[in-house]
Amino acid sequence: MSTAERVTEPRGLTSAEASRRLAAEGPNTLPVRRKVPAWRLLISEMVHFFALLFWVTGGLAFIAGMPQLGIAVFVVIVLNGLFAFAQEQKAAHAAEHLRGLLPRQVTVVRDGTTIQVPAEELVTGDLVLLAEGDRISADLRLDTVHALAVDTSTLTGESVPEHPAAGDQLYAGCFIVEGEAQATVVATGARTRLADIAKLTASQRPPPTPLRRELDRVSRIIAAIAIAVGVGFFAIALLLGTPAADGFLFAVGVSVAVVPEGLLPTVTLSLAMGAQRMAERHALVRHLEAVETLGSTTFICTDKTGTLTRNEMSVVEVWMPGGTVTIAGNGYEPTGELTCTPPACSGPLADLALAARRCSSGQAVRRHGRWTAQGDPMEAALDAFARRAGVDVDVEIQSRPERARFPFDARRRRMSVVVGNRVLVKGAPDAMLSRCGPQPGATDALRRLAGRGLRVIAVATREVTGALPTTADEAETDLNLLGLIALEDPPRPAAAAALAACRRAGIRVAMMTGDHPDTAGAIAREVGLTGSSDRVFVGHELPADQARLGELLDRDGTVVARVTPEDKLRIAQALQARGHVVAMTGDGVNDAPALQEAAIGVAMGRSGTDVAREAADLVLLDDDFSTIVAAVEQGRSTFVNIRRFLTYHLTDNVAELAPFVVWALSGGAFPLAIGVLQVLALDIGTDVLPSLALGAEPPASHVLDRPPTRGHLIDRRLFTRAFGILGPVEATISLAAFVISFLAAGWWFGDPFPAGATMLAASGATFTAIVFGQVANAFACRSTVRFAWQIPLRDNRLLIGAVLAELVMLAAFLYIPPLAHLLGQSPPSLIGVLAALLTAPAVLAADTVHKRITRAPRLS
Repeated sequence: MSTAERVTEPRGLTSAEASRRLAAEGPNTLPVRRKVPAWRLLISEMVHFFALLFWVTGGLAFIAGMPQLGIAVFVVIVLNGLFAFAQEQKAAHAAEHLRGLLPRQVTVVRDGTTIQVPAEELVTGDLVLLAEGDRISADLRLDTVHALAVDTSTLTGESVPEHPAAGDQLYAGCFIVEGEAQATVVATGARTRLADIAKLTASQRPPPTPLRRELDRVSRIIAAIAIAVGVGFFAIALLLGTPAADGFLFAVGVSVAVVPEGLLPTVTLSLAMGAQRMAERHALVRHLEAVETLGSTTFICTDKTGTLTRNEMSVVEVWMPGGTVTIAGNGYEPTGELTCTPPACSGPLADLALAARRCSSGQAVRRHGRWTAQGDPMEAALDAFARRAGVDVDVEIQSRPERARFPFDARRRRMSVVVGNRVLVKGAPDAMLSRCGPQPGATDALRRLAGRGLRVIAVATREVTGALPTTADEAETDLNLLGLIALEDPPRPAAAAALAACRRAGIRVAMMTGDHPDTAGAIAREVGLTGSSDRVFVGHELPADQARLGELLDRDGTVVARVTPEDKLRIAQALQARGHVVAMTGDGVNDAPALQEAAIGVAMGRSGTDVAREAADLVLLDDDFSTIVAAVEQGRSTFVNIRRFLTYHLTDNVAELAPFVVWALSGGAFPLAIGVLQVLALDIGTDVLPSLALGAEPPASHVLDRPPTRGHLIDRRLFTRAFGILGPVEATISLAAFVISFLAAGWWFGDPFPAGATMLAASGATFTAIVFGQVANAFACRSTVRFAWQIPLRDNRLLIGAVLAELVMLAAFLYIPPLAHLLGQSPPSLIGVLAALLTAPAVLAADTVHKRITRAPRLS
């Protein structure tokens, strides 16, 4: 039935009635999610718990009479917030982008005339005309169809187009692959299924990432230490007879000195470096904290089509009564290599290939220099197969047009066309063989091909004698089987290795797909996700109880077919309720709520929708599962790097705090080796660049050879290393340099400590010793297992530059008189320099002994 024939009979709504309904129902648009103002997003980057710690630190610095420090700390917070805000602005709101799925114009019948109206003006009861390529703008009920195929993948996850019949419903957001139809609008705007998904997406607030929780914990630990130190020193100052006001200011200064001011930008820049490295490996990070979160992933829920497979179907083998043919070719290209057994079967092969092609509408087309599928990928593969078999498809179609067509029906699972005096039929083998005459070997061939995980279709024919058949059942009877065609969607070459890497890394993987259970199970076995006896679950059979659902799916190699948007959302919630850090992949509108609910949402960059990409934390630019594994590797490395520079910071804090502890324990008899401003120069000046360089350490080769790290950033091992080994050694040698400087100047134990130039030089020696300790500490912190000299310097050239810059800053702090005077120090004596130099080998020696004794687990 043509479009003209369809529109002459029905009248549709009148224009007046359509206007009345539009006023009553409102425009056919999705609910707009209220935007969060940019200024609020910017402020949020500066008032999280970690940042608040530093705001308090800066404020206390002003109270303690150190406005320069307060200003420096505030600048660090603002610059860090601006940097993080700029990164996070790449994210947008998924629900808003759902509006982009609606077309601008729709063809409708009003007042008995075919017209085009804006999609926003559709109302319930409107008569809509659909043709190939149209995007569906509202929820519809089909009235009449002709060879209709609909891509519903954005809503259902089903990779194969559906062929709905009259009376079925279509939903906004899908589009017509082929054919034409007439339908009536049954729901618009906020009442569509697409709007329901938008509401799900908007209602999902992403949970705090593991890194955010850990940084909050680190902030609390540092705050507790700073408060405890401040209270303790205030009490000691009072006991020593210091006036309360002076004692308070001194205690505040020490508390401020304890806080590692360089930690906040170091964390942010380390995440940014990880994001850059992921981008180089085709993984685009949309939220900085997702870098580390992916590294802590314990469960990956992945799509099948395009992620584990190439999403390029191709015919690989054909069985015919006269023989077998294997086909080798590249994607949808029309050329390939055919091997016939016996050779005489090449003639019947062309007839089979042409019949399959004539029963198809999809085709392979050349675009931008490569052959791709237009329409159903399976039918495009049949088109490529026919051309490889030597059939001139274009000439055949033009010279012998079809006389009748009976579209595919999901209930009978067949389709047929009448060309000349022949009926050509293709369909599912179990729906075809019973309609064909006996054909020895067909059942065995079907069993063999299906056992290999191939998708098999049967092709048959019969002669037409007399009048044309008027029904599909009349056409598709008394058939002669031409053969069986086996197709595959080849796995990505790296899929099996990537899955094996996940198992080594202790990450469980599940396949979540809208495909048929048999297809999902076959692909899962082919890529090595499951074994031959593993069960495939079906979405509608999953238990409603969340605890039971989590228990059922919480194993490696799970396959769930026919999932709905609600299923994926429940699965993410159930697995996370069992303590998993879930990474969920997706490419369609239906995936957006689950992507937001999961700890890490991973969207497809090539084949995915804007909705999925905007709801995700990570976008795969190549849609490849192995890229997820590469990103996990970088994420784990980022976690280890954060531990590296935390160890580095805390180790140096011990050396910086030690002079105050000795002063307090001596009751003020032992002078302060360094002052608060010197500590701040160490934290903000010499400490930061090596920290950043440690944050750029490349992933170790064995980072995926153990389960995900479930520990804290700061744990007993880190405390022991920083506060029990490296820190005390660095503190001891730096204080020794202080004492040796006095001894070299003629002082002896029991004498009063000299002031003036001697005191300034001794303080400079302590400052120098701590910097040399920082240098050694940076190299020691590159690994918790390997010795410093075992790690090639070329693996992290940034560290070399950072150390050189640190030494230049040391020279500036010592030898530029205004800076030295501000800090309360002067260049050390030769003896003081030599004593300070001992800090580096002492730290490295302590690190070596500690590693030999503990044989720490492989964290780096």
